[in-house]
Amino acid sequence: MYPYYAKWIRSHRDLPLRLNQWNSVVRWEAKQTTPFLRAREFLWQEGHTAHLTEDLSAKEVLEILELYAGVYEQLLAVPVVRGKKTEAEKFAGGAWTTTCEAYIPANGRGIQGATSHCLGQNFSKMFDITVENPEQKGQKINVWQNSWGLSTRVIGVMVMIHGDNKGLVLPPRISKIQAIFVPVGITVKISAEDKEKHFTQMDELAATLKKAGVRCDIDLRDGHTPAWKFNDWEMKGVPVRLEFGPKDAAKDVVTYVCRDTGEKGTIPITELDSKGEFTRRCDR
Repeated sequence: MYPYYAKWIRSHRDLPLRLNQWNSVVRWEAKQTTPFLRAREFLWQEGHTAHLTEDLSAKEVLEILELYAGVYEQLLAVPVVRGKKTEAEKFAGGAWTTTCEAYIPANGRGIQGATSHCLGQNFSKMFDITVENPEQKGQKINVWQNSWGLSTRVIGVMVMIHGDNKGLVLPPRISKIQAIFVPVGITVKISAEDKEKHFTQMDELAATLKKAGVRCDIDLRDGHTPAWKFNDWEMKGVPVRLEFGPKDAAKDVVTYVCRDTGEKGTIPITELDSKGEFTRRCDR
């Protein structure tokens, strides 16, 4: 795209130029290895920018790195270390490279999470991307360029750090379903009328959570036991499982199980609102 930068950028007033792209990438030289981490095809977001000065370029490199770190820490609950790559590890042709890297406890290794590069003036000299120096009329200067990117590797990192032998463990902020209701204690001895009444109450509880901003659903699938459903939702990584049966209804409570810690307890139905402990759990 840089030959077009030379055509688009005609004046220092055109700076900064910032382009962002979302696309799939195919690397035929790569072996089909770990899903999300190093597959032949993956999705990524990549930015290419041009700036008037080195200081403005460097400022953006660190701002973008902080945004990427925020994706890991604030959305995926993955702590990362911010740093600068060595000369041998930096982006080829660039001036310097910053990175945020995570630690995988399962194998004791670090993994690159995202990078933000200062390309310097190397590519602008190669593709003749210049502007007139606003401080010295008639003098042409090469722009300073940056490149930064984030790929579906973030999913692989999240899975490796949070997942366990039962399956996925999804952080509440990015989980499509934050809480799943599973009816329990529904036996053949319960009348159709009482069963319908119980399910209606579950609908009301789910509506209360949705009103409080919690993404929840009810598993009313026939032909599966509660234990089967427990296992199914654990594999899918849903953050909180809510069990509700006739005994819970009699006590005006809901039984909860946290996917990440395995913590189990009960919550009064009156606390299933925007100020309750449960809704705070779903925003961790």
